[in-house]
Amino acid sequence: MGAEEGKEKKEKDLERMTVKELKALAAESTDVVGIHAMKKAELLAAIKEAKGIKEEKAPKKKAEKGAITVRELKAKIVELKEKRQEARKAKDKRMVDILRRRINRAKKRTRKIPQA
Repeated sequence: MGAEEGKEKKEKDLERMTVKELKALAAESTDVVGIHAMKKAELLAAIKEAKGIKEEKAPKKKAEKGAITVRELKAKIVELKEKRQEARKAKDKRMVDILRRRINRAKKRTRKIPQA
């Protein structure tokens, strides 16, 4: 049983290995051709295929619980801009500054959310 655990551990470590380490592993333990021109994803696939390791496909990350979409964020930005305009009319500089930062953060978040 100890040998099986070691084998599983080594398989999991493939994902964490650097490209240099993967190339060395592929060169010494498989008959894969064109190793030096491959990228990490290609190397992993080739090594796993050569060793007979089945790839576990992780489910695609959809909108997680509590996740916000780009559309919702943009609606929030519009709402914040309206509040900022009201604060300007009321000459509340502190609130204008707070809302400006919130708008800025929300815009940055829209760029980080993966597009569907």
